[in-house]
Amino acid sequence: MSYVKAVHATGGRAVLITPDDPGTDVLESLDGIVFCGGGDVDPALYGAEQHPATEADNVRDTSELMLMRAALDSGLPLLGVCRGMQVMAVATGGSLHQHLPDLVGHERHRAAPGTDPLAADASSFGRHDVVVREGSAAFSLLGERLTVNSFHHQAIDDPGKFTITGWCPDDRIVEIIEGTGPVFQLGVQWHPERTGDLRAFAALTEAAMRTKMVV
Repeated sequence: MSYVKAVHATGGRAVLITPDDPGTDVLESLDGIVFCGGGDVDPALYGAEQHPATEADNVRDTSELMLMRAALDSGLPLLGVCRGMQVMAVATGGSLHQHLPDLVGHERHRAAPGTDPLAADASSFGRHDVVVREGSAAFSLLGERLTVNSFHHQAIDDPGKFTITGWCPDDRIVEIIEGTGPVFQLGVQWHPERTGDLRAFAALTEAAMRTKMVV
């Protein structure tokens, strides 16, 4: 519901799409789409063997990759949050780091082991800065630097057809990707829906309104 509230708070109206058996025709009634956080993407989808810490969500993989590719093909404005950003990369030929502690040697991107990402307690999330590339769409939206929350153990390695425009300055983990064309396509690795900073959702709503006006 935190995603629904974020959409509503920024002037949009949320319609939930369940992963059981959606068709791409559902996109015809939408002006924009959010791909939410959740479980890990199956590494087989980007040609890697499964790490012991990876817990793939195959049902969501199937539906979200189908919807992601259809949304990209149709030029639908989109926002990817955490897993949603990772789906953006994998859907366009990219790949992921499966377990960040193996790469960077710490767990600070998801706070203490065993914490609950759905808990209301802010200590359940990691905290770190993000540096944003000057001249990018994300820079115009979010500024040069911001402090974010996070709860993830995987991250983007190859961004696919997207451009990396934000990263954690401490370890260079990718935190923002975006499209290169005129359509709003933004991925963030943190969880803005769990904060008071809803600029990413507001930008999606604005882009969706422009799409609706054109249609």
